[in-house]
Amino acid sequence: MLTLDDVSVDYDGVPAVVDVTLDLPDGEVLAVLGPSGCGKSTLLRAVAGLETPSAGRIGWDGHDLAGVPTHKRGFALMFQDGQLFSHLTVGRNVGYALRIRRVRGPQVERRVAELLELVGLAGYAGRLPATLSGGERQRVALARSLAVEPRLILLDEPLSALDAGLRERLAAELREILRAAGTTALMVTHDHEEAFTVADRLAVMRGGRVVQSGPIAEVWRGPADPETALFLGYARVLHGDAAGVLLGAAAMPPAPAVAVRRSALIASPDGPLLGEVVSGRATPEQVRLVVAVPGVGEIDAVAPLDLHPGPGERLRLAVEAAKLAVIPAGGLPAAGAHSRDP
Repeated sequence: MLTLDDVSVDYDGVPAVVDVTLDLPDGEVLAVLGPSGCGKSTLLRAVAGLETPSAGRIGWDGHDLAGVPTHKRGFALMFQDGQLFSHLTVGRNVGYALRIRRVRGPQVERRVAELLELVGLAGYAGRLPATLSGGERQRVALARSLAVEPRLILLDEPLSALDAGLRERLAAELREILRAAGTTALMVTHDHEEAFTVADRLAVMRGGRVVQSGPIAEVWRGPADPETALFLGYARVLHGDAAGVLLGAAAMPPAPAVAVRRSALIASPDGPLLGEVVSGRATPEQVRLVVAVPGVGEIDAVAPLDLHPGPGERLRLAVEAAKLAVIPAGGLPAAGAHSRDP
């Protein structure tokens, strides 16, 4: 198990990571999620031994890693650009660390073949990196990271250099590869969908601090504060009477604030709310609406493709309780509305 106890990292006296405490059990994947500049990559570098904490303790299986150099920690690092050796074939890239450790030729060949099979690149050993797609290069980099069976693999924005469609597909593949290998992994990312797809556990960072951590489903269902809810992908946070109206329509107990997904309100002839359409836009799967609801204000809603109401039309709306998340009172600032950019 990886343990971080009150870890802080400073750069010339300026805090970059502040009092971070986290646990990562063996065989699980932890995603550290946060915007650029929040300290997540600095935290990963501290775990790797590339940065020295100014305070706190980083441990593995109860042993303090202070003073243990990077190459003796038994960890592997994978960066967003893969950093493959362009002059070496795929097979020699994957087997590089094994040869450095003086593993003999036949053993290297067997291990390389196993890893290329694992990452879906069997038969690619003789190819050069320049002949591969971006996704293929990242899978080669992952295979290389797994070659020496690291105790922990550290993934620094591993998919951020890829286009959106490939990133989504490769995130699912990355999850399956890590599971099949039984590898413990710490991943930092700014993409909440990527974190949800790959990880078992989530730590949300903001301003150098971890503001919330826990199992993915637990954090998603109960964001600690409005800023966390919006960063996790909720579209809006309602407070006070507006929150009460929405929670009542979903048959949920009243609460001071609630985070709302974009698709929480659905056009339904039997819905308890009445809204007036402000605008609408058809997508391949549904019609996305903005509606004005008395007591709530303007809010997102969705309708099926065969129902495309225009501005000014009224329609009944149902509220899906599973797409709401109550914000704990301790995480609330002064009263107001919060929403993501359109």
